[in-house]
Amino acid sequence: MQNVPQNNFVLNGPILSSFLKIAIPSMIGFMSISSAAVVDGIFVGNYLGSQSLAAINLLMPMLTFVFGIAFMFAVGGSVRAGKYIGEPNLTAASSIFSKTLISCFFIGIIIVVASLLFDTVIYQAMGATPELYPLMAQYFLAYVPFLIVELVVIGLYYFIRLDGFANLAAVGLTIGALMNVILDYIFIVKLDMGLTGAGLATGLSQILSLLILIIYFTKKDRKLTLIVRPKNWFEILQSAYNGLSEFINEVSGGVVAFLLNWIIITSMGVGGVAAITIINYLIMMGMMMNFSVSEAAQVFVSQNFGANNQQRIVRFMLVSFMACLLISAVFLALLLGFTDPIIQVFLDDNSEQAAVLAYDFVWILWPIFIFNGISITISAYLTAIHHAKASAVVALSRSLILPCGLLAIFYYFVTSFSFLWALPVAEIITFLVAVYLFVRFHPNKIMSDKNLVSGGY
Repeated sequence: MQNVPQNNFVLNGPILSSFLKIAIPSMIGFMSISSAAVVDGIFVGNYLGSQSLAAINLLMPMLTFVFGIAFMFAVGGSVRAGKYIGEPNLTAASSIFSKTLISCFFIGIIIVVASLLFDTVIYQAMGATPELYPLMAQYFLAYVPFLIVELVVIGLYYFIRLDGFANLAAVGLTIGALMNVILDYIFIVKLDMGLTGAGLATGLSQILSLLILIIYFTKKDRKLTLIVRPKNWFEILQSAYNGLSEFINEVSGGVVAFLLNWIIITSMGVGGVAAITIINYLIMMGMMMNFSVSEAAQVFVSQNFGANNQQRIVRFMLVSFMACLLISAVFLALLLGFTDPIIQVFLDDNSEQAAVLAYDFVWILWPIFIFNGISITISAYLTAIHHAKASAVVALSRSLILPCGLLAIFYYFVTSFSFLWALPVAEIITFLVAVYLFVRFHPNKIMSDKNLVSGGY
């Protein structure tokens, strides 16, 4: 067991300034990622057309499944390491750090090999029509080999941020995102490489992110070290279970996207899929901002949970909720105030149907942004205090059970595209469930019996 330096601002620093020291770099990093994805959509929609935009969107459910696995290991491992840092036990924290990175690497290899062998099966399973297979293959086969790097980047990012190097983590993501934009322009516009260029741009940018993130290992004041042969591999399964809600969030999002794509492509055609793709980009940007807040909260809650700092957890959660409300207000003002200009950025002059549908979709789905930030942050809090089941309840409610169930009901009973009201309704119900669980597992209640709540370790 090792002592944690007294300058650990997570445990000892002022509440607001400490929170911002993690949250602002996280926002910059996550907004860079979401902005790069949006720019991808802009390039594809304007230079390659709405069919290409739809082809990429149809691949998203499969890719979210892959990212869900990475987030499950990375988030579960990092909150466990945060508890060890707070106790303090840096040896145990380094061990789970090492096991998480090794797991991400080998999982990436398995996924890449399986994807390359069964790519056509994947296109079919995603509900694509045969004429979209060639477009999907252009992007997918160019991008898939880089998934190994991307999964390792996800793992590194969470632990680097946990260790207090949030600026380095944000720089790694931001520069990678900027490189993605530059390569999109070169490959799609200048070299006319189509969706193959878009896939290569995304993949190559991940290599640059990795090269920046590994600078972490040169830092003399880092708390985590890489152990080549860590022991007790069963622990990685325990930590992954605690990160189950992150897996649910990602995978369920893919399931909902698959269901939504199927409903829309059968009732509205490719133009409808292109329209919902634009809305997905906008929703993703808002959610990324909220995720940056929730994951900053995880850093503070997990370490202070290990150190038994009950009041600091309460204060950090209050700041997190206020940040989510501020983000929602700003994002809604921009979205509802500039709906038409935002939509037109994604489409060329020949996509009038998609533009009209996207406008209608925005004015149905906007309430999502009011409620999802608080729900996401509460789910992250429950993960940080090692209450995986409660966190999974929020995640399942928000991203699978309620959206899918209500979509099916609304699609059957509601005419036209008004069935999309199912998604805001699902978000409101989830918000109520999340608030109930936060009250039930409030920091003032859970700290008295921490060992029981954390699963006995």
